[in-house]
Amino acid sequence: MRMLRLGFRSLQAVSPTWAAALAERLFFTPPRSRLTQAMRAELERGRSFGVRVEGHRIASWSWGPAHAPVVYLVHGWGSRGGRLTAFVRPLVAAGFRVIAFDGIGHGASEGQLSSAPQLARGLTALVDAVGPAHAVVAHSLGAAVTTLALEWGMPVSRLAFIAPNADPVAHTLRWAQWLGLRSDVVARMRAASERRIAFSWDELNVLVMARRRTTPLLVIHDAFDQVVPWTEGAAIVDEWPDSRLVTTRGLGHSDVVRTPAVVAQAVEFLSVGAGAIVRPTTPGTRESHGIEQELFHREWRTPRPRASA
Repeated sequence: MRMLRLGFRSLQAVSPTWAAALAERLFFTPPRSRLTQAMRAELERGRSFGVRVEGHRIASWSWGPAHAPVVYLVHGWGSRGGRLTAFVRPLVAAGFRVIAFDGIGHGASEGQLSSAPQLARGLTALVDAVGPAHAVVAHSLGAAVTTLALEWGMPVSRLAFIAPNADPVAHTLRWAQWLGLRSDVVARMRAASERRIAFSWDELNVLVMARRRTTPLLVIHDAFDQVVPWTEGAAIVDEWPDSRLVTTRGLGHSDVVRTPAVVAQAVEFLSVGAGAIVRPTTPGTRESHGIEQELFHREWRTPRPRASA
């Protein structure tokens, strides 16, 4: 990273255009993530299929009865659908069909560059191909992706956001500042990316979109998340009508989506109104009770009343 900072400092002094082009490729190329053996095994148990989005094949998987209410799993930046497979069996046991996918440029899907709008287009294309969403479970940037899809008209009955980003653009700008990019270089990068993906950065503020949403939402966020601060999940809940916040402690950003107690919380919430039967996902043992007591600190929030204009 030190070499990147030095490189950008030199390049932007010589050619702001080249520096902006390199920055765009750096910022919009997702890192590659690995799957554990258990995650791969769960994908192999699913039915694999694909949909095409912007000329790219999107790798997708399905579990559960074809005519059951559908829950879509939406991964975050640099992740992949297989990393959310801890939700598959509990959701299927609760009577749902589960759909996971790798967004453009992620995992087993085609493409090199990616972005939140492209991931949202992948989600909407998947819903068009498979069927309406009863619910969505989204992790990290996947929450912004899902909110954007809702903004475009995708209907859904319930939502569970795990460690969600409130403002992905602000995160990008902080990285640009950390790399020492000049404001004119950032402006060039922004303009080029907006032309390429046909989307304005100004339209990706989750807090602004949240105020227009009415879908019941559960947010689960760890108090010690070092990737996306807990305050971002809390801010979404403050702006989103009919939303609730559950705070975990000691799970960080990644383990929170693989912890049975977290999965059970989400499955129970998503099952309301679906006609699904919720079966326990963790044994009623002293150990599981201990996990419940130690991990969760519930803060059921409702938005503060807004002053009338």
